[in-house]
Amino acid sequence: MVDRAAVEAAARRIDGHVRRTPSVEMAPGLWFKLELLQHSGSFKARGAFNRILAARESGELPAAGVVAASGGNAGLAVAFAAARLGIPAEVFVPRVAPEVKVRRLRELGAVVHQHGREYAEAYAASMIRVAETGALFVHPYDQPEIVAGQGTLALELPDVDTVLVATGGGGLVGGIAAAVGDGVRVVAVEPVGAPTLHAALAAGHPVDVAVDSVAADSLGARRIGTIGFDAAVRHGVQSVLVDDDAIIRARRTLWAQHRIVVELGAAAAFAALAQVEDAGAGRVAVVLCGANTDPADLTGDVSAETVQDLSQGV
Repeated sequence: MVDRAAVEAAARRIDGHVRRTPSVEMAPGLWFKLELLQHSGSFKARGAFNRILAARESGELPAAGVVAASGGNAGLAVAFAAARLGIPAEVFVPRVAPEVKVRRLRELGAVVHQHGREYAEAYAASMIRVAETGALFVHPYDQPEIVAGQGTLALELPDVDTVLVATGGGGLVGGIAAAVGDGVRVVAVEPVGAPTLHAALAAGHPVDVAVDSVAADSLGARRIGTIGFDAAVRHGVQSVLVDDDAIIRARRTLWAQHRIVVELGAAAAFAALAQVEDAGAGRVAVVLCGANTDPADLTGDVSAETVQDLSQGV
């Protein structure tokens, strides 16, 4: 179980290794937590540093370094942390991982292995490599140090009533829920085509789901992590589903109105804003958690009419 004490311990451990990203009040009672400005482009750096530094503290960090399996962002975070700490890193990604992420992994000095079409296949290949080398495995979302590290983001939030957070494997939403406890409403926003927490809450336990979403490169886990699920249940996290069209509109709106470029997965949280506000959310923080994307399709002039169209429903 990960609790607030574990999150606070993680914050002390990673202090000086990660950025305290800004929370900007975009409108009265609405804040954007700009975690896209984090090292390696996403919140994942928090958990990666916490996992690796905790292993080093306990003498469990092997000479072989670290291995990770990731659709992109977790691998980037592990590669970044490993480079900063001077240890070897190998990262396994699906063949469908965005080229912008694969290229950046190599630039950070990681050895990149591409296996299968989904995260699960890359994960299986990474486990074989861990057995071969004895390297430390850094899970993208389902290890206590990872969840506690991701939860440090919540310690930087303003005084709000509701936090909207895009959810895939559950490491971030679980860490945030553990950090804020029962005093803040946490809403997990998931694609209709990858409803890991939604399906688990309905079943009463983590279950496999089919993954079919434009946001699958970052929200493409087949199953919610057990640690994140436990935190979600303990603290009453709510699940809201958004379809791919809403996610695409949200990403475009963030660019058109605010000049913020985020991944489709990160835009999912913003896509749920209207329906959550309609339910009486009070003061809201939207976590914009990742920027590892190709902005080419966001360039060009956007008319006022287009901006108005994009804004409807998000």
